[in-house]
Amino acid sequence: MWYPTTVTVQPTDEPVSIAEAKRQVRAVDFADDDAYLTDLIAVARNHAEKYCGAILATQTVAVKADRWNDFCHLPVTPVQSVTSISYIDTNGDAQTLADTVYELRNDSIVLNYGQNWPATQPRSLITVTAIVGAADVPPAVKHAIFLRVADLYEFRESEDDSKWSSFDSLLSNHRHY
Repeated sequence: MWYPTTVTVQPTDEPVSIAEAKRQVRAVDFADDDAYLTDLIAVARNHAEKYCGAILATQTVAVKADRWNDFCHLPVTPVQSVTSISYIDTNGDAQTLADTVYELRNDSIVLNYGQNWPATQPRSLITVTAIVGAADVPPAVKHAIFLRVADLYEFRESEDDSKWSSFDSLLSNHRHY
């Protein structure tokens, strides 16, 4: 079983720049709302990430699992690289698994030929630290973020979001299950 993901290094770049967002909301002639728009970009990206079940902005995360067999499907996608895998051995000592033991394959971590998962202390957790995020965000996803930023910028109060929208339409083909 996987436990909730913890972001250890926040994203430094968003899939949509402040200049692009300013063009979308027609605010290119002034900088008064730049901080607000920067926040809206992060909010819209986060909304798109939750909707799609995929990380869009590159960041470092730590995820914890009960057992090695959980590694057949990681709870975050896309994974760019695995930084480390740590565990508690049967003696109670913290260990880091050598990267020669495993390899990353899409959304799985698998054993290399001839390797075995090490024994762990009962009821201890295995921690995977990884760099995750989309290398290239699809144009439809970027456009959905633009639409969400524009909606949040123009309508600063709560709105009825209960109906199917262009945001949903653009993201529906990019969902990960």
